[in-house]
Amino acid sequence: MKIDSNSRSVDLDPRAAQFYENPYPAYHELRRKVPAFKWQQYGYWCFAGHEDVNALLRDRRFGRQILHVATREELGLADIPARLKPFYDFEQHSLLELEPPVHSRLRGLVNRAFLSRQVERLRPKIESLSNQLIDGFEAKGEVDLLPSYATPIPIIVICELLGVPTDKADQLLSWSHDMVAMYMARRDRAVEDTAVAATIAFSDYMRGLVKERRKDLNDDLLSALIRAETEGQKLSENELITTAILILNAGHEATVHAIGNGVKTLLELGVKEPISESLIEEILRFDAPLHLFTRYALEDLEYGGIKFKKGEEVGLLLGAANRDPARFAEPDRFNPAREPNPHVSFGAGIHFCIGAPLARLEMLIAFQTLFKRLPKLKLATTPHYKDSYHFHGLEELKVRF
Repeated sequence: MKIDSNSRSVDLDPRAAQFYENPYPAYHELRRKVPAFKWQQYGYWCFAGHEDVNALLRDRRFGRQILHVATREELGLADIPARLKPFYDFEQHSLLELEPPVHSRLRGLVNRAFLSRQVERLRPKIESLSNQLIDGFEAKGEVDLLPSYATPIPIIVICELLGVPTDKADQLLSWSHDMVAMYMARRDRAVEDTAVAATIAFSDYMRGLVKERRKDLNDDLLSALIRAETEGQKLSENELITTAILILNAGHEATVHAIGNGVKTLLELGVKEPISESLIEEILRFDAPLHLFTRYALEDLEYGGIKFKKGEEVGLLLGAANRDPARFAEPDRFNPAREPNPHVSFGAGIHFCIGAPLARLEMLIAFQTLFKRLPKLKLATTPHYKDSYHFHGLEELKVRF
């Protein structure tokens, strides 16, 4: 990493293994020298301190999209290549990328399914599934927990919540992984082409499923969205399809890595009991599954002495904010009793993760069940992180018991 303190410019390759394997030393150095800096590899200003990241996540002068207030021509942006249009046509209806009033309307339709009291009804299902998965590999004495445990729990639960056949889980995972690769540092032409193909295939599958579900509505979330569409609550079919796919993608991607990173942390540090809600919060703070989130300046403005032009992108380093010593005492120490614990792993403001209650419950039950059933659990190999910054997750998690 090269830091030019005068220009506040940083040369840091997000694909360098030394960085993505353990980005926290670099984050500490950045906060000390340039808590706001221009990241050369991305071309935009980034913020590494908790106060700034938290404030900018809530600052309504910044948004997840920009084309609702400016044209591509006005911003000097090139036209989207025809080969990428299917992906970006899909994205324009994504709850993650929208701003009010459209964001408010769509989030309101989905929010009820993820309220804590609704999510709590899933507890028996998550407990049963966790035990069932362990039953499937317990006799082997060794397993890779990522595909055998951390991945199936959130994808099966979100499929059942939404009303998608769970026997399609593997295919949905494949499409999801191909689509989210568009946001990773290793994006190239092959990644783009694969993402477009996955977007088309996933959308076609969901359109077919919606067509069938219209004939036989149930009490699942997909049926609720269809009812909202047919009852005139201004939900178009494109919005319905995109929202359903977003719920499937976002409903498992981060949780898989939160479980994987957390098990790694607990086994490396020798922490096993008790598995409490405060321990889950510390796992989320200590090694978050998402490290970089971006916003657009919706107007010409100044923040922290930096002038932003309308349409400029800004990067918020969630993983760095969670280890800021100005907000967390001994930030590199894993402390399950940490209170308060205002981590930003779920974001903040109007885009705070809608599935946070479900993710927290899945993690709590997954950890409680795993360490109760397998008390001799230990790492079989040294885990390594994937070359996928800004998603922060393991390649594999092989354990013995």
